[in-house]
Amino acid sequence: MNTEFDYLIVGAGSSGCVLANRLSADPAVSVCLIEAGSHDNSPRIQTPAGTITLYKSKKYSWNFLSAPQKHLNNRTMHTPRGKALGGSSSMNSMIYIRGHASDYDRWAQAGCPGWDWNSVLPYFKKSENNRLGQDPRLHGTVGELNVEAARDPNPVSALFVKAAQRAGLRRNDDFNGAQFEGCGLYNLTQKDAKRLSSYRAFVKPILDRPNLTVVTDCSVDSLILEQKVAKGVNVRVQGVQKALTARREVLLCAGAIGSPQLLLASGIGPAAELEQAGVQVAHDLPGVGKNLQDHLDGLITIRSKSPLTLGFSLGSLPSILMSPLRYLFGKKGWLTTNYVEAGGFARTPLCGEVPDVQFHFVPGYRSHRGRLFEWGHGYALHTCILRPKSIGEIRLQRGGQLAIDFNFLADPADAQVLIEGLKLARRVLAANEFDGIRGVEMLPGKQVQTDEQWMTYVREYAATVFHPVGTCKMGVDALSVVSPQLKVHGVQGLRVVDASIMPTLVSGNTNAPCIMIGEKAAEMILAPTRAPVGADLSAKATPYTA
Repeated sequence: MNTEFDYLIVGAGSSGCVLANRLSADPAVSVCLIEAGSHDNSPRIQTPAGTITLYKSKKYSWNFLSAPQKHLNNRTMHTPRGKALGGSSSMNSMIYIRGHASDYDRWAQAGCPGWDWNSVLPYFKKSENNRLGQDPRLHGTVGELNVEAARDPNPVSALFVKAAQRAGLRRNDDFNGAQFEGCGLYNLTQKDAKRLSSYRAFVKPILDRPNLTVVTDCSVDSLILEQKVAKGVNVRVQGVQKALTARREVLLCAGAIGSPQLLLASGIGPAAELEQAGVQVAHDLPGVGKNLQDHLDGLITIRSKSPLTLGFSLGSLPSILMSPLRYLFGKKGWLTTNYVEAGGFARTPLCGEVPDVQFHFVPGYRSHRGRLFEWGHGYALHTCILRPKSIGEIRLQRGGQLAIDFNFLADPADAQVLIEGLKLARRVLAANEFDGIRGVEMLPGKQVQTDEQWMTYVREYAATVFHPVGTCKMGVDALSVVSPQLKVHGVQGLRVVDASIMPTLVSGNTNAPCIMIGEKAAEMILAPTRAPVGADLSAKATPYTA
């Protein structure tokens, strides 16, 4: 195996796979893409319905546990991240959401020029292959990433959309179009009724490029640094350590947990904390691991007798037995579901013009006991806070273990927003559209009515919705880790390109924004003086309205 390349990319996730494609497009450039996990050729990954089996998988998930959350009854949070080619895009729910235009304008206003909405929109469009005929001013049709409608959504998901309208929310068939607010069926990153991860979209089709090397089933132990210049990485493959070197740059794409972990393990981070962890300080960079943000989520789950919903029962047995055949020969049926088929964005009484909560509707019973599967039927509605004010951190402990502290609900305003969002979710589920399948509310239960009771429920049951960001913050302030060009402050030849660079959390699912970050980073690396993608756009009006 060759050990010297122009570029080393650590992490084959949503951003890393885009980088590998764009950088290796030049045959004169050699690229090595390094992934700790394995290949993605399991039906559990490729079949959409398999996603529910991946979150606690020992093979395909980094099953991190958070530090006890002091504002959530000291509970630890299960924090899965993808451990396979494609990273978390090989285990997520495949929802294609970019966030609100104001999310990116806020980045620019915070000292990150070139990251405002009008500047990033062309990169979203570049990678997208929109198969829905949606507004060409806002969507791309020639990219590698298919964006499609769900193949065979459960009829109960349509009931949710109608119920949301009755509750006063508008219908929205394109959350990435001119209108952000409202409820509808989600568009998905799929192709031929299969998951289309970042790996499947951007890397698998180009594996024949002789200048691209993909390394799997390994661990990156540390960066190789020489006088604050990144020269490569120390990789362990089958117990044997190898040094891989980069002639040009090392690019960290290991995600909001993995990228700061590698920086800290290499001695780049807050000096006092590194010394306490027994790590020799190579570069004092106070912001590494700080600024951790995630969407906190609450759940309302209903037990119903209706076999219309997804679930295991004698009544659903025929459809379950037929589902493999329906999937193989018609690309229909249960195996096509991503479970969170519908949802949307809404405003609570506490917000201004931009929605502050997101819904994920499940046309199946979500266990009130936390089990993967329950006997019987039902439906559930998740509600998460879109722009949390609570900020956490990741710290390295002695022995190399991570302490992941989301610090959820440190700011009381987050609890207020979540409670108001859950009240709205309950109002949607009370609409007449659900009368034919109505059941018993198992969580939180009808006895929960007052704000105090809601608060008790949130502290006992709220959980992460798996969108960690921000731990290698982009910016120019004292706690920023990378510049707007994604270069690590004070270290040459090193960039971070993934969700960790987000100064603030976007309003929605994070896969599409990570792909955009990969696109923009690739252009900055390859052509720093060239006009950016879309620079000649004649119309730059911010597309989203509340």
